[in-house]
Amino acid sequence: MADPVGDILGDYRGFVAQQRDRLLGRGVDIGPYSLSHLAFRVPEWDQYVHVRELLERHAVANSENVWNGRPISLIVPAEPLEVLDGKVVPLIELIPPVHQRVYKMGLEHLGVVVGDTFDAFVDAHKPVLTGQQFQGPNSTPDPVYILFEDFTHVKFYRLSLRASVELDAGPFPDGFRHVDGWVPQRLVTATGPNPLPR
Repeated sequence: MADPVGDILGDYRGFVAQQRDRLLGRGVDIGPYSLSHLAFRVPEWDQYVHVRELLERHAVANSENVWNGRPISLIVPAEPLEVLDGKVVPLIELIPPVHQRVYKMGLEHLGVVVGDTFDAFVDAHKPVLTGQQFQGPNSTPDPVYILFEDFTHVKFYRLSLRASVELDAGPFPDGFRHVDGWVPQRLVTATGPNPLPR
């Protein structure tokens, strides 16, 4: 069966299954929880624009907004991505540079919605959690995460990423909204300002 989103992102089903299995090895079962999103990182701005265009051909909405100094796309696929024998991924987070630290490019993290049991989940799994990502004053609450050896993650949320964004900024608009007039940042280093990779 044709899978145009898989042609763009790669084997997202295999990625989700791999992250699930890694979590089970750490005593974390995501079976009872719904999924929030998949994140896909790209190393260059021009690649971000290209992948965004490709994904939007198979989507109903993109709510692009500026976060951490650059636009990020939150893309709603026309058909949720089916994974793990019946679970669905309803959102794709597409992330361009500048990346804040070392991340795997391509499929980089899976978001899991823990819901109202978030606090109990954190208490129960604190020994295997890597940390908490502080996402600003309106985060509800900030997600916790597990980092794996290949620089991929699984992030755990009380609310889905979409629900958290909509709680703060209102419902996603219909169609495709991009940040207007965006110019990629210049990277300032000890040797001077350098343009970001294109």
